[in-house]
This record gives sequence, structure tokens and C-alpha cells, in this order.
Amino acid sequence: MALTAAERQIERPSARRLRPVLGWPLGLAALPLLVFLVLPLLAVLRFTPAPMVLHYLGDPATTQAIVLSLTTSTITALLVLALGLPAAYILARRPPRPARLLEVVIDLPTVLPPAVAGLALLMAFGRRGLLGNVLGRLGIEVAFTTVAVIMAQLFVSAPYFIKTAAVSLADVNPELEEAAEMDGAHPLQVFRLIMLPLAWRGIVGGLALCWARALGEFGATIIFAGNYPGRTQTMPLAVYIGFEIDLNQALTLAVILLAISFLVLTGVRAVLREQRYRT
Repeated sequence: MALTAAERQIERPSARRLRPVLGWPLGLAALPLLVFLVLPLLAVLRFTPAPMVLHYLGDPATTQAIVLSLTTSTITALLVLALGLPAAYILARRPPRPARLLEVVIDLPTVLPPAVAGLALLMAFGRRGLLGNVLGRLGIEVAFTTVAVIMAQLFVSAPYFIKTAAVSLADVNPELEEAAEMDGAHPLQVFRLIMLPLAWRGIVGGLALCWARALGEFGATIIFAGNYPGRTQTMPLAVYIGFEIDLNQALTLAVILLAISFLVLTGVRAVLREQRYRT
């Protein structure tokens, strides 16, 4: 049931009492870190005027990188939605012990160094990798292709969706599911007609985070897919090459990525905040 503003304040009296006392000292203590986080972003914007951005948006290499990034990250997000939703449900509803093990496995890509993730994918799916011979006999080439870009993005971004969606699904009252099952609803119907409508905000938020993470993926991609313009060179890889060849192009792509990330994070937080107030 939704809480009124007064009820939410009553639930947090200690925080209300501490705010006037600790607000200024804590704010001053946090200020250096906040400045450190914001200053580099402002510097990128300062040295990337709008006319320069418009100029490089007409450059074929820049356009190719943007289109490839948007296409592969969207495909990745759709794959994560289809394949990650069952995993999110398992985390939300299955017994604690198997769920904890699954949670560790899902979290691993988020803590692995990107280079290790790319190397692991190469050792699994590369020409001489674990499945490389099998794929080669079938005439399937994975490494250093656009498919490898999607696989690298999928590996590093899926956990962001699964964890966020699992939290949202876990917030659905199990009594609603039990009541629907008692009325004769199939488990799949319960999931589709009850859980998904109640948890959709968290699922959409997690999907947006996953898409943004895939869009910014660099380390695993450059090792597993390489850096071939028009085929595997995404925006982050183009920024890396542009830093050595054309700094203005790199700055343009950096501003585009920064703007997309800001918009996605702002939208996700608004969606999740609305869901929190409705529960």
C-alpha cells in the first residue's frame, strides 16, 4: 500500500533529527570528492563545442561507430531481457542456497577486470578456444566479428539487468501469487499477469542500465572482437583510437556517450523512485 508523505517522515524520525546537526559537516567532507567526480566531465564539455560535435557527426567513421554501438547494445538488451528474466525470477523466488550460488556467478562479470572478461570469452569461443573447433567445423566464426561485440556486451551487462529485475520481482507480495494459484492460474500465467505488471518499473530500469553498460563496453570488446571500423569498432573503441589520431573526434564521441549515460541514469532513477513510492 502506498505511504503518504507524512507516514514516510514518521518512519524516519532519526534521520530527520540528525540532518540539521550533521548536514553541513558531512556536506563539506563530501565536497572534494564531488568536485573530483564532476570536474573531468565538465572539462570534456568545455573542450567540445557544439559546432565541433555537429561537424564530426557528419564524419563517416564517427557515424559508423555510433550506428554500430546503438545496434549492438540494443540487440544485447533484447537478448538480456529474454534470457535474463528467468534468472531474475530464480533469484527472487527460489530457495536461498541455490539462489546465493547463482547470485555469485551472475556478479562475477561485474568484478572481473574487463581484459580478463575478454580473454575468457576468447578462450571459450575463439578459434583455438574451448568451443572453437566445434564452431569452426560448423563454419561459424565468432571472434573478431560483430557477433563477438554483442557477446562481450552481453557478458558484462547482463548482471545489471538481472540484479535490478530480481529486486523488483522480489518486492511483489507472494500472497498475490498464492491467491492466483488457488484460483487455478498456471504459474506462467501468474508470472505474466501478476508479477510482470507489478514489477515492470524495475525491469525497465534494469534493462536501461544494461543497455547503457553495453553501450559503454570497451575492455572485453577490444580483446574478443578487435577494433575494426564498420565491423567491431564501437564508440568507446573509436574514442580510444581517436585519442591517438584525432582528439576532436574522440571528444565528440565522449560527449555523446556522456549525454546518453546521463539521460539513461536520470530516467532509471525516476522510474525506480516512482516504484518505491508506490510500494
